[in-house]
Amino acid sequence: MSHPTVPEKSPIPPHVPAALVHDFDLYNVEVVDGDYHASMKRLQATGMPDIFWTPRNGGHWVAARGEDIYEIFKDHERFSSRQLVVPRHRNPTTPLPPISLDPPEQAKYRSLFAPALSPKAVSPLGEGARALAIELIEGFHAKGECEFVGEFAQHLPIGIFMRLVDVPAGDRDQLLEWADQQVRPTSEEAHDRAFQQLFAYAAKKVAERKANPGSDLISQLTKAQIDGKPITVEQLTPMIFLLLVGGLDTVASAMGFAARFLATSPAHRRELIDHPDRIPNAVEELLRRFPVVNAGRVVVRDMDYKGVAMRAGDQIIMPTSLHGVDDRKFDDPLKVDFSRPTPIHSTFGNGAHRCPGSLLARTELRIFLEEWLKRIPDFRIKPGTTPGVRAGVNATLYSLNLVWDVK
Repeated sequence: MSHPTVPEKSPIPPHVPAALVHDFDLYNVEVVDGDYHASMKRLQATGMPDIFWTPRNGGHWVAARGEDIYEIFKDHERFSSRQLVVPRHRNPTTPLPPISLDPPEQAKYRSLFAPALSPKAVSPLGEGARALAIELIEGFHAKGECEFVGEFAQHLPIGIFMRLVDVPAGDRDQLLEWADQQVRPTSEEAHDRAFQQLFAYAAKKVAERKANPGSDLISQLTKAQIDGKPITVEQLTPMIFLLLVGGLDTVASAMGFAARFLATSPAHRRELIDHPDRIPNAVEELLRRFPVVNAGRVVVRDMDYKGVAMRAGDQIIMPTSLHGVDDRKFDDPLKVDFSRPTPIHSTFGNGAHRCPGSLLARTELRIFLEEWLKRIPDFRIKPGTTPGVRAGVNATLYSLNLVWDVK
């Protein structure tokens, strides 16, 4: 798999002191033993500033501590969502509602997703996820091995999502490729080309559902209203584009990191097998320890934030992984402890932009643990292989070879 080249350094702005500059590229993180999150924790080493400026990817701030990540997510008045990624030229000129809008405008669009992701709606989706999980596991169980990402993680949550929006299963591989280029681009050309192709796909689906609506989420959204008027194709198409990128990547990535951990820890597997009632809390602990999103904001006005001089237009990235591994927020944060009190984390963001699909994500992760451990209680990383990790807007495992004894 190809990787992006390291971007050149940008000049340091006059308002950024040398003491706050640290060379960091979120698209090129040196990962040890497949543990992206422990590798990211190096940004919290002794002597590192809580907020620093990196000259990579056009130059931007990075919030390295949980307190600031949590606070910035909630503070839309000082930190706007209109620029979500670095470098800034990768932000589309067309807004992507609701994620790239700020309140109160953002709420008009976010509310349209609520019925499809409510507890009532997620329950039958969970039933479908369980049936699919069992089918997938039974399909490779007798082999004694699988490539977890390609044979499971990119099927379970993505299969449920594709049913939710009613897109053909045969489109899966192409959609995954386009979505991957949006969050982990291998080049500017590949990113831009995939953006255009995925946007055109979204527009096609909107046109199809307007002409022949069904019961799926895209069809429901074609009937929505904004400010008392029917939603337009121009308003809806970027929403569907965003829905496709988010639905095709984040849960599959989180599931991959959770599986990698469990493959290396027989004690944690045994705990959940012996005490299945701990699985819901295990889901929260795994979400705390293995978040995948590096979310961006743009500074709204010149200000002093906790002694750091920020200027209007500065970009800032909040790596959710750094909240989860912050020793100021959690005792022994790199340790996975299923008895840990339910943690407050930033895995799904916070505030107005908290991920509306968090309930579905939790449901899918819970079902993965329940059904996998029933059938494959003892598994390990295949000897001679190393989990393949890629950093980016979302971090991911792109390969994870697992083996187990067949009885």
